[in-house]
Amino acid sequence: MAAQATVSSRRDAKRNRERLVSAARELFASAGVDVSVREVARHAGVGVGTLYRHFPAREDLVDAVLEGAFEDLVASAEAALAEPDPWSGFTGFVEDALASHARNRGLKEVVETQMHGRERAAAMRRRIRPLVARLVARAQEHGSLRPDFTPQDVALLFWASDRVIELGGEVAPEIWRRHLGFVFDGLRSSAATPLAQPPLTEAQLRRVGAARRKAS
Repeated sequence: MAAQATVSSRRDAKRNRERLVSAARELFASAGVDVSVREVARHAGVGVGTLYRHFPAREDLVDAVLEGAFEDLVASAEAALAEPDPWSGFTGFVEDALASHARNRGLKEVVETQMHGRERAAAMRRRIRPLVARLVARAQEHGSLRPDFTPQDVALLFWASDRVIELGGEVAPEIWRRHLGFVFDGLRSSAATPLAQPPLTEAQLRRVGAARRKAS
């Protein structure tokens, strides 16, 4: 009986933690990261004491939400690499990542304004970078993605689309998909024309990204 009670207790604890992370993710996305922990607990259907047992500090809860979001992104990239059509894999990953970003605007504030979130984001980028490079290489080997596109250019694509998401807001929350359609047409190898500028180097990309976060 004692063993069964222990197993049941662990299951309850795991279920409560999952509820809290899910609730925090929803609230961060809709109301921003300043939502109170009491509201997170209420939304999860548990007491505040339960929340603090799992997440003694607010930053621990933020980290858990970020970790879940980033794991979803990695899973999306891995699924895209398994897609038989390399072009569909590449474009599907980009669209999926932007859809996730559009749903979770509150997380941008964490990643770009809090050092704790930035560290988690940096770790995520180290994991996702080789997967994105493989997606780009596969699509180019397939002959569908223009040969002068580089993994560093994916960041430019995200930055531009992020601005469209931001401007569309609640007035036109899906307008970024139209913009992305134009971008994808321009990325096809059949539409490629010589470009006036070379791609960013890794060092330049880091500097531009840092300046962008500082300006946010």
